[in-house]
Amino acid sequence: MLGCSKNLVDAERLMGELEVRGWVCHVDSAKPSSPIAVVNTCGFIGDAKEESINIILQMAERKKRKDLKKLYVMGCLSQRYREELEAEIDEVDGWFGKFDYEGIVRELAADSVPCATQHQPCRKLTTPKHYAYLKISEGCNRMCSYCAIPIITGRHISRTKKDILDEARWMVSQGVKEINVIAQDLSSYGLDLEHRHMLPELIDEMAQIEGLKWIRLHYAYPTDFPDEILDIMCKHNNVCNYLDLALQHCTDHMLTLMRRHITRAQQDELVSRIRERVPGICIRTTLLVGHPGETEEDFEELKQWVRTMRFDRMGAFAYSDEEGTYANLHYQDDVPEEVKQQRVSELMAIQQEISRELLARKTDSTIDVIIDRKEGGYFVGRTEQDSPEVDCEVIVESAQSLTIGEIYPVHITHTEEFDLYGKTL
Repeated sequence: MLGCSKNLVDAERLMGELEVRGWVCHVDSAKPSSPIAVVNTCGFIGDAKEESINIILQMAERKKRKDLKKLYVMGCLSQRYREELEAEIDEVDGWFGKFDYEGIVRELAADSVPCATQHQPCRKLTTPKHYAYLKISEGCNRMCSYCAIPIITGRHISRTKKDILDEARWMVSQGVKEINVIAQDLSSYGLDLEHRHMLPELIDEMAQIEGLKWIRLHYAYPTDFPDEILDIMCKHNNVCNYLDLALQHCTDHMLTLMRRHITRAQQDELVSRIRERVPGICIRTTLLVGHPGETEEDFEELKQWVRTMRFDRMGAFAYSDEEGTYANLHYQDDVPEEVKQQRVSELMAIQQEISRELLARKTDSTIDVIIDRKEGGYFVGRTEQDSPEVDCEVIVESAQSLTIGEIYPVHITHTEEFDLYGKTL
C-alpha cells in the first residue's frame, strides 16, 4: 500500500471484500509467499508516482521469476494513467482505478457473496488495533492550481451520516479507541447532501459512541470553514483539540496564483479565531513552496509568517508540476528544483526550532498518552495532539507493564525538537 491514509482505507476495504470470500490477505504484498500481489498506488506528486512505478516494476520482476502468479494494480496512479501504464508494463494482469474494488473482486473471487451487512462493514483494519482511519467523503471541488486530486478522484461526494456512524460503531466494537477522521476536504462535508455544513453534527454524534476515547480531524479547508466544529471540540472531551488545516502559503500574491480563494488577512483571522475559541488547540498545517511565480520576496514573507504564527505542527513540500492541473496549463514551472528543495529545508529548520520551544513548555506537566508500542525497555505513545506516524511521539519510562492501546497519565521530564520523554505516575 502506497500513499496517504485515505489510500490505506481503500486498501483495507478491498482486503475486507476479499477476505469474506475466503482469500487470505497480507498487508505486505511483497512477501515471497504471496502468490498474488495487488499494488495500491499513489499518483499525487512526482515522487509518489515514481515510488509507485518502482514498486510495480519490482513486482513485475518477481512475476518474471515466477515468484508471483498474478499482479494487479489499483489506486490513484492507475486511475489517471491506466492506458499509458498498460502499454508499458506487460506483466500486470489487470489495471483498476481508485474505486473499482468490484473489478478486482470479480477477477479474484469465484462467487458474488455480499461483502458487508448493516452490522459488519467490509473492511480489514491493518493499523494497530487501538486506532484507525475513517474516511467521510471522496473527491474535492476546490480546484487549487497545483492539485491533481480533483482530476483523479472527481468532485466532492459525502458519505451519509448513517453510513459513517455505523462504521465508527463497528470500529469501536473491534477495539478501536481512537478514530482519525479523514477527507480531502472536511470543511465541505454535507454540502452535497443537504446544502449545509454537516461536519459539526456528525462529530457531535460520533463523540457520543460509548468506548470511543479520541476523535481527531484531518484536512480541513480554510475557505468556508465550519466554525461550529469548534463548539463541538469544547463540548466533548473525546474530540481532540487538534485540527489539520492546510493553509499552503501566506502572501496574497501566492494565494491568488494557487487559487485558494482566501487572503492572508482572512487566514490569519481564522487561525486567531480557532485559537481563541479552543484554548490550547494544536493546529497542524502544510505549506507549499516553489509554486510557479513564487518570488524571493514571497518566500521571505512566508518564513516570517511561520515565525509569527508558530504552528504546533507543520510540514512543507515542494511544488510538483502535475499535468492537467491549472498551474501546469497556465503557468511556467519557473522555480528551479534546487531552489524548491532549499526552501523546504529552510522552512523546516524554522519549524524545528519552534517545535523545540513549544514542546519545552510541556516539561513538568502531566499529559494523557495513548500507548502505541513497546521498543526495548520503553513504551512509545502519543498525546491527543499528535496524529499517528506524522506528529510527535512520547517516549515513556514505566516501572510497570503498560497495555498497548490504553491511555495513561504521563509526567513529562524533558523534550527534544519533535519528541517528549516522560514517566508514568
